[in-house]
Amino acid sequence: MSEFGRRIRPYVEREILAAYQAEAEGKPEVAFSHLERAHILGQTSTVEHVRVHWHMFLWSIRQSDVRECLGQLLRIVGASIGTVLGLVPQGNTGGTNVTPFKSMPIPPDLAALIEKARASEG
Repeated sequence: MSEFGRRIRPYVEREILAAYQAEAEGKPEVAFSHLERAHILGQTSTVEHVRVHWHMFLWSIRQSDVRECLGQLLRIVGASIGTVLGLVPQGNTGGTNVTPFKSMPIPPDLAALIEKARASEG
C-alpha cells in the first residue's frame, strides 16, 4: 500500500464504520452516503478504492439492490485497474447513480483530510 493509502485509511475506515452503524440503525440511505464519502477519500489508493467498492457491493446485497450489486462488481474491476493507471475522476461518489467517469466537487471536509494525508507523504 502506498504512503498515501496508509495515511488516508483511518479516515476511510471511519466512514465505513459510520456506514455500518447507520445501517444497523435502519438508515440504509445514510449508510450509503458514508460509503460514498469513503469512496471520495480512498479513490486514489488502489487498495482503499477497491475496498470501498467491496463494501458498496455488500451493502447492495443486503439491500437486495440488483442494479447496484452488478454495478459494484464492474466498479471493483474498474477500480483495481483504473486506479493503478491514474484514471480516477476526482470526487466521484462511486455509486451506480453516477457514471464512473464523472468528476465531482469534493466536499471541503473531505478535501482537507485528503490534503492532510498528501502533505504527510513527504
